[in-house]
Amino acid sequence: MASFEVADTVDITDVVCPVTFVKTKIALDGLDAGEVLQVHLADGEPLQNVPRSCKEEGHKVLSLTDNGDGTYEMLVQKGEDADE
Repeated sequence: MASFEVADTVDITDVVCPVTFVKTKIALDGLDAGEVLQVHLADGEPLQNVPRSCKEEGHKVLSLTDNGDGTYEMLVQKGEDADE
């Protein structure tokens, strides 16, 4: 598995939709194109909605890993054309 240099990390396990994606989007907005954000998220709605919303915004989901405790780690790379 390829490793990526993580530029920032956000934990959204303690918030509910739609705030989960809002917090993720704010963190992505602070990155430069091509940088990687690590997102710690819970199972359920966040797992369904946040990766999809990131893709819709033009970002690339690099990986989604099950931590085995009801939480997941997602690595998302900020898209080149996002926020322009």
